[in-house]
Parts: sequence; structure tokens; C-alpha cells
Amino acid sequence: MSLPHRRRWIRIVCMILIALLYIASVPWYRDDSAPLKLWLGLPDWVTVAVLCYVGVAILNAVAWSVTEVPDTTDSIADERGAAG
Repeated sequence: MSLPHRRRWIRIVCMILIALLYIASVPWYRDDSAPLKLWLGLPDWVTVAVLCYVGVAILNAVAWSVTEVPDTTDSIADERGAAG
């Protein structure tokens, strides 16, 4: 597998995991009558949501780190040099 192809797959996997983390961050799994449990000093559903958002931030950083972003200033300088 070539490097650009591998980067594309890493980015796709990160986006899928981000979507799953967003789904997991919503406390849809909790029963209204469930007793309050504290994790890290917060209600359990808040702790799960915060940890999911931290995971999203990390995966987003990974996805951006493998994404090639062209430097537009180089192409602008090339165009000006060719035109002048």
C-alpha cells in the first residue's frame, strides 16, 4: 500500500471513529431513573461525554497530521514569476 493510499485510509478510519465517539457521547443509553454515579468528580454521563470529546480532538489532530495541505503561497509566487 502506497503512502498516500495509507494516509487516506488513516483519515477515513479517524473520521469513522470520530463519528462513533460523537454518538457515544450522547447519554442515550442512560435510564431516567438510573442512580447518579460520580466518575472523576463528575456525573458518569458527563465524564463519558468529556472523554469522547477529548478522543475526538486527538483523532482530529491525527487526521490533520496525515493530510497533505498544499502551500498556496508557493503557487502564487510561481504564477507571479511566470507572469512577470
